[in-house]
Order: sequence, then structure tokens, then C-alpha cells
Amino acid sequence: MKFIDEYRDPARARALLDRIRQVARREWTIMEICGGQTHSIMRNGIDQLLPPNVQLVHGPGCPVCVTPLETIERALAIAAMPGVILTSFGDMLRVPGSEKDLFMARSEGADVRIVFSPLEALQIARDHPEKEVVFLAVGFETTAPANAMAVRQAAREGLSNFSELVSQVMVPPAMRAILSSPGNRVQGFLAAGHVCAIMGYEEYEPVAAEFGVPIVPAGFEPVDLLDGILKVVEMLEAGRSGVVNAYGRVVSREGNPEARRVMQEVFEVADRPWRGIGIIPQSGLVLRPEFARFDAEKRFNVGHIAPQESPLCHSGEVLQGHLKPSDCPAFGHECTPQTPLGATMVSSEGACAAYYRYHRKS
Repeated sequence: MKFIDEYRDPARARALLDRIRQVARREWTIMEICGGQTHSIMRNGIDQLLPPNVQLVHGPGCPVCVTPLETIERALAIAAMPGVILTSFGDMLRVPGSEKDLFMARSEGADVRIVFSPLEALQIARDHPEKEVVFLAVGFETTAPANAMAVRQAAREGLSNFSELVSQVMVPPAMRAILSSPGNRVQGFLAAGHVCAIMGYEEYEPVAAEFGVPIVPAGFEPVDLLDGILKVVEMLEAGRSGVVNAYGRVVSREGNPEARRVMQEVFEVADRPWRGIGIIPQSGLVLRPEFARFDAEKRFNVGHIAPQESPLCHSGEVLQGHLKPSDCPAFGHECTPQTPLGATMVSSEGACAAYYRYHRKS
């Protein structure tokens, strides 16, 4: 099948691995930002096939993982209110709050529904005008256009019973935070191909120039990832920084102008807390004042909820590339997919879940 099979071709993968081994003369640490890339790396054993002097660490590009604990608690509080239908993508329902998750809230009688699009939540609002329908709008730039479209459509239709609990974050400020950290060891990045399909890669160029690092947008298949790693290593060995696109069949420099336009129409940039990391300045999107009536946090007055994380959970250090998941003392003991301490253990894109599933120890 075109654009799938050739990117899973063992011969092409072996050739790229051979080239990485030839080029990599020094020790390098590369971060793949995206949790989907992390799982593909683990599933295909790429981390075990690379030469030992090329080390991969795993970044904060799992949207479920970085959704703040207070957002989960606010969603739980809203779901418990009478007359509310809380809607969400399925992977959010297992994210642990302080004492329970949304699945447990549903078992206790809350009307919590899995949807596959915010527009599906919008339809539920149309079908149930007597209910308040809330969509838990989380994610990176990939999900922001659809979430913005739902709000814009609700405004056009005059739907007064629809709102979003927004926790949208952006990748470049997270890169800056990682590179500015005193404990940083990341020397180059694989950027998330689906984010770049929306935003393009021009916004990474100032980051690469400021910190002198290579940034390579890459896809998710084994050949995509190995090609991206090779390009990062070649740039590091040559002492070059900048952005090189390894996902040209999907990503352009300018991205998707229409998607970016609807995001800018509905959202504005603001400081945003990231779970396990803290507040990253200018890293999030919030509804513009003209759409404030669709802000569930304000509508249901839950902005004051601010719980504390478990002291046993080191997911923040994992998300910043300071720790491998298996280095956390709770990994596989107090923290398992059945008894998670943090979202990185339950998300389908979480690094801890990947290590647990694929039995990685380092």
C-alpha cells in the first residue's frame, strides 16, 4: 500500500541504521517530542537497534499526559453536577485524578460519554437541549482546529448548552522550557509530524537558532523515524542547527493555513500549566473573550480547584527527558496500568505505558 508498506520496509530500515552507525562518532541525546513516536520506537525496537552512543529520551508530547491534574479534577466536579453530560475522547477517562478517574465517576452515575470528535459532542448538545453538554478539549495544535470549529459552530447556531473545558498546549514553548532547564541533556529533536502538518515548521526555526539545535519533523513509521534520527545525527556531527523536514509527504513549512486561521479566530495564547512540569509561559490556548460564554471553567465556576500530585510520581521528570520511566522507583510497583499514579502510565501515548507494555528497563 502506497505510503505505508515502503515506510515499514526492513531493508530500508537496516540501510538507515547502518548509516546512523557510520555517521555517529560522538555521544548524542535526541528527544522525540511525540508520544505516538515513542510508542512506535518501542514497538519496533528502534531504541534497541540504535548504536549505544545515540540515546533517545522521551518528551512531553503526549497530550493526555500533560493535561494538568486540576483540569481532571474540574472535569470530575462538572461531571458530578446535575443535568450535565460530560464528553471526552476515550483515553481521558482513565487519567487519574486525586482519588478517582472519569470511568469511576461514570460508574457512580455521572453521564460521561466517549466521543470521537468535538463535533459529535456538539450534536449531543443539539439532541439534548435540556442538558448542559461539556467537551473536555485537550491536546496540542493537532486537536485545536477541530475544538475551535466546534466552538465557532456553537456560536453560529446559538447553542447555549454547549461548552468546552479547554486544556490546549503548544510544542515550541515546551521545547524552549526543556532547552532552558538546568538539567537539560537534549541536543536535538524529532518534531511531531501531525503537529507540523497543522502548524508547519517555521515556528521551530527561531527555537533552533536561539539554542543552536537541530529540529527534524518526522513521521511515525520505522523508516520515517530512522530517517529523522539520521538527519538529526548528521546535523549534530556537522555542528549545524536549524530545521530539516523529514516528513515532506505530509508537512510543509507553512502548514495548514485554514486550520491555523480558525485556531487564531477562537483561541488566544496564554500561560498554561503542564502536568508534572508546572506553568510554561505562553504555552497554551484559551478561548478569546468573545467566546467566553463557551468556557466550561467559567460557566461552572470550577477554576478554584487546585489539587496536589502524588509525591511518588516522577512523570514530570520523564516528560522533560531527565528520567527514563524505568528509573522511577514507583514504576511497575506502586504505579502500573491498573494502579496508575500519573497519566504517563495510562495514556496510549504515555512513555511509562510504552515501557511497561514493551518491557523496557532502560
